[in-house]
Amino acid sequence: MRMRQFGTTPLKVSTVGLGCNNFGLRMGVDAAQPVIHRALDLGITFFDTADVYGRRGGSETALGKYLGARRKDIVIASKFGSPMDDAGAMQGASRRYMMSAVEASLKRLNTDWIDIYQLHRFDVTTPREETLRAFDDLIRQGKIRYAGISSVAAWRLADLQWTARQLGSKPLTTCEVEYSLLVRDPERELIPAMQKHGAVLLPYYPLASGFLTGKYQRNTPTPGGARITRDARYQEMFMTDANWTRLENLTAFCQQRGHTLLELAFSWLAAQPIVACVIAGATRPEQLEANVKAADWALTAPDLKEIDRLTQRA
Repeated sequence: MRMRQFGTTPLKVSTVGLGCNNFGLRMGVDAAQPVIHRALDLGITFFDTADVYGRRGGSETALGKYLGARRKDIVIASKFGSPMDDAGAMQGASRRYMMSAVEASLKRLNTDWIDIYQLHRFDVTTPREETLRAFDDLIRQGKIRYAGISSVAAWRLADLQWTARQLGSKPLTTCEVEYSLLVRDPERELIPAMQKHGAVLLPYYPLASGFLTGKYQRNTPTPGGARITRDARYQEMFMTDANWTRLENLTAFCQQRGHTLLELAFSWLAAQPIVACVIAGATRPEQLEANVKAADWALTAPDLKEIDRLTQRA
């Protein structure tokens, strides 16, 4: 497994990480054991989770149960802020809620610290100064190492980073956003803001919910049990005419070079300097093995230029 520097931090993480959103949801807590242990065997050292994953707590509970003594060898990124109860009382980014949310996550994860603690959604009801100071206190207390945010607009990130510096607080280290060969919107504003203000990108939906795995062909039935098959929302998001054309062009690009579409999806993200780690979910150990191998294609500058043209981002 190749390792890479995690932004400007002293952390080094595996190029491929494990997204743990399926733990406790599509698969039970105990069913996650073989996936977690195989990830460790393969050298995966970055695990991405959230308090709401796995029916509110299941994902963190699985990691806490099955990482064991290997916890010290890995980097855990978790998120908070999304509703953890039906009444809507347990959510947001107020200092009071952050302090209780982190304690609950630490308990489920069976650990003394969280490496990357990210706000899941920007909270417009809480002053940003309050959130940033709370992050700072958690860092000083040793309960988290670095702070970040998910699904944020470029102007909000710039504002948060500027405010942190004005307060003398630690700036945010990460942004977790949707980014893939088919979703390159962050390149317009967010990635330039991240580069200017010192944050790295964690991409979710790196395979466009499975659309970039090579299993899909235009005008043919979708694979049974697949996420896109199960949920019409994902069909609307990804199965557009434009994306079908991109998919066919990218598939031909791969075939000409003796590689697969899965390898391209992972290796293209790994080639982006702003990407800290390529994270993808898995429900079976063999999926992990394929993901790890897929990131080994060393794309050349001409390759990247051609990919830009094929995805209409030249």
